[in-house]
Amino acid sequence: MDRETLHQMIDRYIAASFTVNRRLNALIKDIAPGEITPDQCSALRYLRENGRTTSSELADIFCVGKSSITAIITRLSDKKLIDRIPDEKDRRVNYLVLTPEGEEITKLFDSKLEELLGHYLVHFDYKEARTFIETFEKLAAVLVHTQGSPESN
Repeated sequence: MDRETLHQMIDRYIAASFTVNRRLNALIKDIAPGEITPDQCSALRYLRENGRTTSSELADIFCVGKSSITAIITRLSDKKLIDRIPDEKDRRVNYLVLTPEGEEITKLFDSKLEELLGHYLVHFDYKEARTFIETFEKLAAVLVHTQGSPESN
């Protein structure tokens, strides 16, 4: 791809990404149950999908500092949506797990999220939606594989 085409593609990606991320984040904030933030919902969904995890793993997955993840975890724990389970062999390690209340909140959020996203995905035919998701998944895989660093390619 020549430089000018690449530049145009990057500009288009940045513009579309900005709009999609800002608008979807605002909509997700509106549907998040109770006093739960979108970041807290994401942490709950991650715990449900991956089982018990540590705060360090969450910080790595969400690409945030440990202090940011600690704030999210503390709020979720205060709301009785997660439990901290000490490791039997290393008391410095705590595992995070969903409580039954956390599981219910996550199911409620997923239901609302499916309804919200379904409202927009109906504007695409099956082939468009599949191509979009596959391309987006490819971008995600490349970012994970290279740890977000272009030099890692």
